[in-house]
Amino acid sequence: MAFVELVHSGKVRDVYTDGGDIILVASDRVSVYDVVLPTPIPDKGRLLTALSMWWFTQLSDVIDNHVISATDVPPEFAGRAVRCRALDMIPVECVARGYLTGSGLRDYQATGQVSGIVLPPGLTDGAKLPEPIFTPSTKAPVGEHDEPIDFARVEAQVGSATAAALRDVTIEIYRRSRDIAAERGIIVADTKLEFGRDADGGLVLADELLTSDSSRFWPAESWQPGAPQQSFDKQFLRDWATSSGWDGTEPAPQVPADVVAATRQRYVDAYERLTGQTWS
Repeated sequence: MAFVELVHSGKVRDVYTDGGDIILVASDRVSVYDVVLPTPIPDKGRLLTALSMWWFTQLSDVIDNHVISATDVPPEFAGRAVRCRALDMIPVECVARGYLTGSGLRDYQATGQVSGIVLPPGLTDGAKLPEPIFTPSTKAPVGEHDEPIDFARVEAQVGSATAAALRDVTIEIYRRSRDIAAERGIIVADTKLEFGRDADGGLVLADELLTSDSSRFWPAESWQPGAPQQSFDKQFLRDWATSSGWDGTEPAPQVPADVVAATRQRYVDAYERLTGQTWS
């Protein structure tokens, strides 16, 4: 008889096996600068799971995904878990950027490039890029930092054909999600995706999809290049962490209750504006 077994605990998600399937469980943990903070964000796991499932439905015609069921999961994980197909995961974080901010902005200011892609001069924080760009990174273990890499390194790691396929589908998912979100008054500034191969070698979209953990969501009505943007994601928490004086290494500080509440509200706002559903 099959039983559920924990096989990996990540920064936010725990991975279990159940027979031949994977149970992907979203926790209320939150990470900043790739360090897990000691203070959870209430309902975060449920919000991430619900929003991911909504996006998987919206984008199901772009590429196959790993979802089997969000209801056929162990009762203790109900609402924050997804039953998935087991995949051979590709060791690259696939990032699409339509706007310049965060680490991409820092790289641009230093070199005029992001992941080896030369961008026009004079761009400022929050600027819209001429076209979405593919800016992959490494997949770091818990406690270590993802590092940006260029397309040539992706080719060296997974082969030219797979690298091109990852780039093309990442940009297509970004374009589609950007347009869907724009109808709801949200700018998707950037997003991070993960992919794997199924038993037949097909490329499959995996992990979470377009959540407030994996994406930057900005209210379109207040977007103004040249300064940090208001956001519906964990940028508020990153800003608090930076202003607290924490240097980004272990151990991370406890998060004050008001910052926890404000962060949770941003996750709720993103879910409600994107899906049109009320969070309860």
